[in-house]
Amino acid sequence: MNHKTAFITGATSGIGKATAEIFAKYQFQLILCGRRSDRLVELKETLSKQTKVTTLQFDVRNREEVFKAVASLSKEFQKIDILINNAGNAHGLSTIQDGSIDDWDAMLDINVKGLLYVSKSILPQMVERNSGFVVNIGSIAGKEVYVNGNVYCASKHAVNALNKAMRIDLNKHNIRVSAIHPGAVETEFSEVRFKGDTEKASNVYKGFDALQAKDIAEIIHFVVSRPAHVNIEDLVVYPTAQASATILNKE
Repeated sequence: MNHKTAFITGATSGIGKATAEIFAKYQFQLILCGRRSDRLVELKETLSKQTKVTTLQFDVRNREEVFKAVASLSKEFQKIDILINNAGNAHGLSTIQDGSIDDWDAMLDINVKGLLYVSKSILPQMVERNSGFVVNIGSIAGKEVYVNGNVYCASKHAVNALNKAMRIDLNKHNIRVSAIHPGAVETEFSEVRFKGDTEKASNVYKGFDALQAKDIAEIIHFVVSRPAHVNIEDLVVYPTAQASATILNKE
């Protein structure tokens, strides 16, 4: 897989950043995408010491921004071999009757429509070459529904369905499609969900050893580096202390 080009959304933090770091170590060319320009600049400066890196600043929710950004890639980065659909988040933790419509829009726009926009901007070239690899980062929320998870779970169930649909539609084009569904990963995820309440967010991960972003990034690298005839279809990854979305063995 050396010297192949990987396109990573949500690359400025968490799983996306960790994946970029591991891919750089193995000399993948990197197209790193995110909304925060300062973090993109810092990441490019660091990882360019190991491999070729370019960055794209856009919001996956904005269809025009997505297509414009992809179209702006220099010739050196136009052939995208691997797409990591990692951008996604959760907003709020409320009952369906008390939920914020703004939160619902954010989750559906980022987790579902954003994934579709990015995929639509890149998949045609993979189809034309009859080659490519897509990894969709889902969640255990796409496998089960938990109390107050409603719309977030719905958005991740949609990712799970789209992952399966992509595999069916792209099968005849020799494009591999895989999904990784993490359980509790200690990233900025909970801080975003709880609107910047760092104390509440940190309590989510107390009393057990949560997964780290690097754990998932290593799994992503393993998945994309399998021989061409191997496609790992679907992986659910928990920390050892977790048995389901709501069952955690905490000290």
